[in-house]
Amino acid sequence: MIINLPEIKTKQVTIGEVFKVSSGGTPSRKKDEYFTDGNIAWVKTGDLKGKFVNSATEFISQLGLDNSSAKLFPPKTVLLAMYGATIGACSILPFEAATNQACAALLPSDDCDENFLYYYLAFIKPSLINKGVGGAQPNISAGLIKNLKIPLPSLPEQQKITAILDAADSLRQKDQQLIEKYNALSQSLFLDMFGDPITNPMGFKKSNVGEQCMVKGGKRVPKGENLVKENTGYPYIKAGNIKNGKVTTKNLEYLTPGTREKLKRYIVNEGDVCITVVGVNIGDIGIVPKKLHLANLTENANKLLIKNHNTLSNFYLCFSLQMESIQQQIKKKTMAVGVPKLALFRIQELELLLPPLILQNQFAERIQSIETQKQQAQASLQKSEALFNSLLQRAFKGELTA
Repeated sequence: MIINLPEIKTKQVTIGEVFKVSSGGTPSRKKDEYFTDGNIAWVKTGDLKGKFVNSATEFISQLGLDNSSAKLFPPKTVLLAMYGATIGACSILPFEAATNQACAALLPSDDCDENFLYYYLAFIKPSLINKGVGGAQPNISAGLIKNLKIPLPSLPEQQKITAILDAADSLRQKDQQLIEKYNALSQSLFLDMFGDPITNPMGFKKSNVGEQCMVKGGKRVPKGENLVKENTGYPYIKAGNIKNGKVTTKNLEYLTPGTREKLKRYIVNEGDVCITVVGVNIGDIGIVPKKLHLANLTENANKLLIKNHNTLSNFYLCFSLQMESIQQQIKKKTMAVGVPKLALFRIQELELLLPPLILQNQFAERIQSIETQKQQAQASLQKSEALFNSLLQRAFKGELTA
């Protein structure tokens, strides 16, 4: 069955014609009574992480609501992030809530199903990001949102389309949840074998990164010289390549031979542990794979070189630094003035447990078994993501087959 969208050809409307578009506000932080013991969900753009807002990270009181531009929005309101790094993120409110001013609120309409609107906004998200104006804090305005065109098939057609997209979305969400379970299992295995790195309930020898490792920084590309996309044989690891225990080749860029000659001292070796030290991804950890042996390292990351491999393994070090208690330490040590930065001496202070090397190696073997299963789930997620994105594209081109 083909679900045609004749409205794409004959009927396009603006969002402002179909929805009332509003936004919220922030009660004064100087008034404790506006937040203390608050029971009104107050949603911010960071809470827009999926199709539905699961919960609010903050709550305000009735006094806070009454004495600010914040306002209550009903269930089925679609929220759209207008500012900064989250621009274009959207979610549906399943409960009554207030929002801050960075969220545009598209109130429920009798003419358009909220699920259909959500998927359409997901479809045009790249365009919304491109429409963002401003430097450090790009934004899209309420006026721009109101003037966005949206196809408007009949409600039954909208519901058929959203049912297909819901099924595809459910598949990819299940794959993502499976990956998260494997991640939780890995963390649980660490705690079972070694306990918390900070409280050390098993009484292992305690040390820190500075005692066990040499910490060395990377180097920025010289001013006036650029990275290139083509493979020159000199990969350049950026902060975005370091994540979840791995250093990946995704979106990898390369040095020209001339630039490489200037930066040849700032390289990494297979097995080196890297940590990001600048920006929003501070504290991300990864091990350099064989394919990136002798790659150059960005100035936004440091490498940790183990002094004695009879005492500490690269894999155990990498995993230890990803544990929640250590990540909390990293957050506390991050300088918050201007661009967030983790100083080299702060990395050296990070605490480490030193269980016997045989236990570290046993842990690595068990994690590898979990990783094998996780990789299968990740391959399944890639397929379900591709299916969903294909259906999303076809849905709003009038080509969706049921």
